[in-house]
Amino acid sequence: MKNVRTYVGSEFSSHRIQRQNASLKRCLNMAQPWMLLRAAAILLVTRQTLALSDIFEEGKSDKEILDNLLRATRYDKRLLPPVRGSLTVNVSVLLLSLASPDESSLKYEVEFLLQQQWYDPRLRYSNQSEYNYLNAIHHHDDIWLPDTYFIMHGDFKDPLIPVHFSLRIYRNGSVNYLMRRHLILSCQGSLNIFPFDDPKCTFSMESISYEITSINYVWKNDEDVLRKSPSLTTLNAYLINNQTLICPIQSSWRGNYSCLRVHLIFTRDRAFYFTTVFIPGIILVTSSFITFWLEWNAVPARVMIGVTTMLNFFTTSNGFRSTLPVVSNLTAMNVWDGVCMCFIYASLLEFVCVNYVGRKRPLHNVVYRPGENPFTQETAQHEYYSAFCESPSFNQRFGDKKRDSTTVANEIGSCPNCGPNPCTHANNGCPAAEVRKKEPPHPIRVAKTIDVIARITFPTTFAVFLVFFFYHYKSFTNAHE
Repeated sequence: MKNVRTYVGSEFSSHRIQRQNASLKRCLNMAQPWMLLRAAAILLVTRQTLALSDIFEEGKSDKEILDNLLRATRYDKRLLPPVRGSLTVNVSVLLLSLASPDESSLKYEVEFLLQQQWYDPRLRYSNQSEYNYLNAIHHHDDIWLPDTYFIMHGDFKDPLIPVHFSLRIYRNGSVNYLMRRHLILSCQGSLNIFPFDDPKCTFSMESISYEITSINYVWKNDEDVLRKSPSLTTLNAYLINNQTLICPIQSSWRGNYSCLRVHLIFTRDRAFYFTTVFIPGIILVTSSFITFWLEWNAVPARVMIGVTTMLNFFTTSNGFRSTLPVVSNLTAMNVWDGVCMCFIYASLLEFVCVNYVGRKRPLHNVVYRPGENPFTQETAQHEYYSAFCESPSFNQRFGDKKRDSTTVANEIGSCPNCGPNPCTHANNGCPAAEVRKKEPPHPIRVAKTIDVIARITFPTTFAVFLVFFFYHYKSFTNAHE
């Protein structure tokens, strides 16, 4: 019996141990995947740590560091840099050159360097490296870059693809990207006051796919003007003012995007227009006035001056008008050409009028004498006879005589002018003032009078026009500014 009990107890103990072993195996089988996953994660982190400590140690080149930073398992250029809130992109513009095809064009070529800075924590590297920054210009296709595009009236000049100048990655993960762009801008100008207008060019920059909640563009250091290169070159482009702005926030059908705007205000070369248009025009118009000081019958000289000034003005204005912008409204240049042409043509008409009047046949065949003045001679003769009749000697001799019709009916008084002959004058022997009808002026005198009047009116009127023209359009320019 005792042996039976011992056998039964041993069997029970063995079954119990087997059940415990089976339970332990089941637990081990269930925990094995989690333990393996945990071990793999620890191993991966350890390998990455060892790898990083190996990459960023001294002696490694920036190419090796970038190759490891930009591995596909570590960096994805399709994703925005993981930052809190929206990614801030600092923008700065450095002007390199300004050009225009000609003085009268509204197209301006602007070449500049566009600098963009942002922070990407995925590109931080250890301070054990000897490089203050990594030159990643040859890795620009593997790094996330802002998709900046330009909103403008114009086009890009070849090459259309931007030229990448610099791409630097600093220790703290900040990225500095520099590229060159060359734009051909179609500017807006007040052509009604051309060439006294100041063309204004505008272009904007914004992201093409990320809204303001993802990317926010700001001007670096809150710059309100563009920076100019020390070697800035200009060709027919005279920049007088520039301004950097933030576009007003407004939603469109595309969405709400962060935007930066640039205003460039140019001016015309006033000296160019004065030397090529205004001063030659003034000289030609005043040259046509010289004919007023020539003799009325100097036909060859007056015709030569008038026709030559007219042809020269046509040649000058036509040569310059071909380069002016073609617009339908009236410009200052049209006003200048029209008025100057009218003055030159009016001087020719004045010569024709003077020549016609001077050659006209005078009335009563009166002979023109250069020193003769009929009105003055007639007035002097009338004053002589009046003074003679009112003299005391004449009144003493003839004024006290009483003519008696009964005694001295046939008495004839002597007249000092008639002598011993019977006096044939009336008014008691006083010679009557001979009143002659005023004759019309001689045609030559009329022609000379017209020349004298033209010498004053034409230069005075042209001077008034010059003052009004330049003051009027200069005030327009100040009003537009």
